[in-house]
Amino acid sequence: MMPSRRQRTFLLAFTLLCTLWGLGYPLRCEVCRSDGQKCSGKLKTCDSDKDTCVIMVGESSTISTTMSAHDYMVSNTHCCQTDACNTGSLPPPPNNRTENGLVCPSCVAPFRDSCSGSQLARCVGSESHCVYLSGNVHAGIIKPKFATRGCATESVCNTKAGAEVPSITYEYYLNRADCLPAPPPRWQG
Repeated sequence: MMPSRRQRTFLLAFTLLCTLWGLGYPLRCEVCRSDGQKCSGKLKTCDSDKDTCVIMVGESSTISTTMSAHDYMVSNTHCCQTDACNTGSLPPPPNNRTENGLVCPSCVAPFRDSCSGSQLARCVGSESHCVYLSGNVHAGIIKPKFATRGCATESVCNTKAGAEVPSITYEYYLNRADCLPAPPPRWQG
Protein backbone atom coordinates (compact mmCIF):
# COMPACT_ATOMS: atom_id res chain seq x y z
CA MET A 1 0.00 0.00 0.00
CA MET A 2 1.44 3.33 -1.05
CA PRO A 3 1.34 6.30 1.37
CA SER A 4 -0.99 9.16 0.46
CA ARG A 5 0.39 12.43 -0.87
CA ARG A 6 -0.16 14.04 2.54
CA GLN A 7 1.75 11.20 4.29
CA ARG A 8 4.64 11.48 1.80
CA THR A 9 4.82 15.25 2.37
CA PHE A 10 4.91 14.67 6.15
CA LEU A 11 7.65 12.01 5.80
CA LEU A 12 9.75 14.33 3.62
CA ALA A 13 9.29 17.25 6.01
CA PHE A 14 10.12 15.05 9.02
CA THR A 15 13.26 13.70 7.32
CA LEU A 16 14.43 17.23 6.44
CA LEU A 17 13.74 18.45 9.99
CA CYS A 18 15.76 15.58 11.48
CA THR A 19 18.63 16.25 9.07
CA LEU A 20 18.70 19.98 9.80
CA TRP A 21 18.35 19.38 13.53
CA GLY A 22 21.55 17.30 13.48
CA LEU A 23 23.53 19.97 11.61
CA GLY A 24 23.43 22.41 14.53
CA TYR A 25 24.31 19.86 17.16
CA PRO A 26 27.83 20.35 18.58
CA LEU A 27 30.22 17.41 18.59
CA ARG A 28 31.18 15.83 21.92
CA CYS A 29 34.62 14.27 22.43
CA GLU A 30 36.30 12.49 25.32
CA VAL A 31 39.06 14.60 26.89
CA CYS A 32 41.92 13.12 28.93
CA ARG A 33 45.71 13.03 29.29
CA SER A 34 47.76 10.26 30.79
CA ASP A 35 51.38 9.18 31.11
CA GLY A 36 50.34 5.52 30.75
CA GLN A 37 48.89 3.60 27.82
CA LYS A 38 45.27 3.99 28.98
CA CYS A 39 43.32 7.18 29.37
CA SER A 40 39.69 7.99 30.04
CA GLY A 41 37.89 11.19 30.85
CA LYS A 42 34.69 13.16 30.56
CA LEU A 43 32.91 14.04 27.34
CA LYS A 44 33.34 17.71 26.41
CA THR A 45 31.07 19.64 24.07
CA CYS A 46 33.26 21.10 21.34
CA ASP A 47 33.15 24.67 20.06
CA SER A 48 30.89 25.09 17.03
CA ASP A 49 33.86 25.50 14.66
CA LYS A 50 35.39 22.12 15.66
CA ASP A 51 34.26 19.02 13.77
CA THR A 52 36.78 16.29 14.67
CA CYS A 53 37.72 14.23 17.73
CA VAL A 54 41.24 12.81 17.99
CA ILE A 55 43.02 10.00 19.83
CA MET A 56 46.79 10.38 20.05
CA VAL A 57 49.39 8.07 21.55
CA GLY A 58 52.96 9.21 21.44
CA GLU A 59 56.43 9.32 22.81
CA SER A 60 58.26 12.59 22.98
CA SER A 61 61.29 14.08 24.57
CA THR A 62 60.41 17.70 23.70
CA ILE A 63 58.73 18.17 20.30
CA SER A 64 57.31 12.41 13.86
CA THR A 65 60.24 14.85 13.81
CA THR A 66 63.88 14.53 14.83
CA MET A 67 65.83 17.63 15.77
CA SER A 68 68.65 15.66 17.44
CA ALA A 69 69.19 12.23 18.98
CA HIS A 70 67.43 13.38 22.17
CA ASP A 71 64.94 15.86 20.74
CA TYR A 72 62.22 14.01 18.80
CA MET A 73 58.55 13.04 18.75
CA VAL A 74 56.66 10.10 17.27
CA SER A 75 52.90 9.68 17.45
CA ASN A 76 50.05 7.46 16.35
CA THR A 77 46.86 9.43 15.63
CA HIS A 78 43.26 8.57 14.77
CA CYS A 79 40.75 11.28 13.83
CA CYS A 80 36.98 10.79 13.72
CA GLN A 81 33.84 12.92 13.42
CA THR A 82 31.02 11.42 15.51
CA ASP A 83 30.12 11.86 19.19
CA ALA A 84 32.46 10.05 21.60
CA CYS A 85 34.30 8.36 18.70
CA ASN A 86 37.67 9.01 20.34
CA THR A 87 37.10 6.77 23.36
CA GLY A 88 39.31 3.71 23.67
CA SER A 89 42.99 3.46 22.89
CA LEU A 90 45.55 3.14 20.11
CA PRO A 91 48.67 1.00 20.03
CA PRO A 92 51.92 2.85 20.77
CA PRO A 93 53.58 4.26 17.65
CA PRO A 94 56.53 2.46 16.08
CA ASN A 95 59.74 4.19 17.10
CA ASN A 96 62.49 3.27 14.63
CA ARG A 97 65.52 5.32 15.73
CA THR A 98 67.89 3.71 13.16
CA GLU A 99 69.71 6.40 11.13
CA ASN A 100 68.85 6.27 7.41
CA GLY A 101 71.79 8.31 6.03
CA LEU A 102 69.84 11.55 5.40
CA VAL A 103 70.52 14.79 7.29
CA CYS A 104 68.66 18.09 7.65
CA PRO A 105 69.45 21.48 9.16
CA SER A 106 68.48 21.42 12.83
CA CYS A 107 67.59 23.85 15.59
CA VAL A 108 65.16 24.28 18.45
CA ALA A 109 64.40 27.84 19.55
CA PRO A 110 61.89 28.16 22.37
CA PHE A 111 60.49 31.68 22.84
CA ARG A 112 61.67 32.74 19.35
CA ASP A 113 59.92 32.76 15.98
CA SER A 114 62.95 31.75 13.89
CA CYS A 115 66.15 29.71 14.05
CA SER A 116 69.06 29.28 11.65
CA GLY A 117 69.49 25.51 11.49
CA SER A 118 73.26 25.68 11.93
CA GLN A 119 73.41 22.13 13.34
CA LEU A 120 72.55 18.89 11.50
CA ALA A 121 69.95 16.30 12.51
CA ARG A 122 70.49 12.70 11.43
CA CYS A 123 67.22 11.40 10.02
CA VAL A 124 65.94 8.06 11.30
CA GLY A 125 63.49 5.38 10.14
CA SER A 126 61.22 6.66 7.35
CA GLU A 127 62.07 10.35 7.85
CA SER A 128 62.86 11.60 4.35
CA HIS A 129 62.04 15.32 4.52
CA CYS A 130 63.41 18.46 6.16
CA VAL A 131 60.92 20.68 8.00
CA TYR A 132 60.92 24.19 9.40
CA LEU A 133 58.04 24.88 11.80
CA SER A 134 57.31 27.99 13.83
CA GLY A 135 54.38 29.43 15.72
CA ASN A 136 53.02 29.37 19.27
CA VAL A 137 52.73 26.62 21.85
CA HIS A 138 49.52 26.70 23.88
CA ALA A 139 50.53 25.52 27.32
CA GLY A 140 47.73 26.59 29.63
CA ILE A 141 47.47 30.36 29.87
CA ILE A 142 50.88 31.05 28.32
CA LYS A 143 51.44 30.92 24.56
CA PRO A 144 55.18 31.23 23.91
CA LYS A 145 56.71 31.37 20.44
CA PHE A 146 58.79 28.50 19.10
CA ALA A 147 60.80 27.66 15.99
CA THR A 148 62.33 24.34 15.03
CA ARG A 149 64.02 22.61 12.09
CA GLY A 150 64.87 18.97 11.51
CA CYS A 151 63.91 15.67 9.87
CA ALA A 152 60.34 14.43 9.41
CA THR A 153 58.28 11.78 7.68
CA GLU A 154 56.62 12.85 4.42
CA SER A 155 53.23 12.94 6.19
CA VAL A 156 54.36 16.00 8.17
CA CYS A 157 54.42 17.89 4.84
CA ASN A 158 50.59 17.85 4.87
CA THR A 159 50.71 20.31 7.78
CA LYS A 160 50.25 23.89 6.60
CA ALA A 161 50.61 27.34 8.18
CA GLY A 162 47.51 28.14 10.21
CA ALA A 163 47.14 24.54 11.42
CA GLU A 164 46.51 23.53 15.02
CA VAL A 165 48.72 20.51 15.74
CA PRO A 166 48.03 18.56 18.94
CA SER A 167 50.86 16.75 20.66
CA ILE A 168 50.87 14.58 23.74
CA THR A 169 51.56 17.54 26.02
CA TYR A 170 50.69 20.77 24.14
CA GLU A 171 48.82 22.24 21.19
CA TYR A 172 50.98 23.90 18.52
CA TYR A 173 49.59 26.73 16.35
CA LEU A 174 51.73 27.04 13.24
CA ASN A 175 52.57 30.33 11.56
CA ARG A 176 55.10 28.67 9.26
CA ALA A 177 55.33 25.08 7.98
CA ASP A 178 57.95 24.46 5.29
CA CYS A 179 58.81 20.96 4.08
CA LEU A 180 61.26 19.78 1.41
CA PRO A 181 62.76 16.39 0.52
CA ALA A 182 66.00 15.80 2.40
CA PRO A 183 69.05 16.23 0.17
CA PRO A 184 70.94 13.05 -0.79
CA PRO A 185 73.86 12.26 1.49
CA ARG A 186 77.26 13.57 0.39
CA TRP A 187 80.10 11.14 0.05
CA GLN A 188 82.71 11.69 2.69
CA GLY A 189 86.22 10.94 1.53
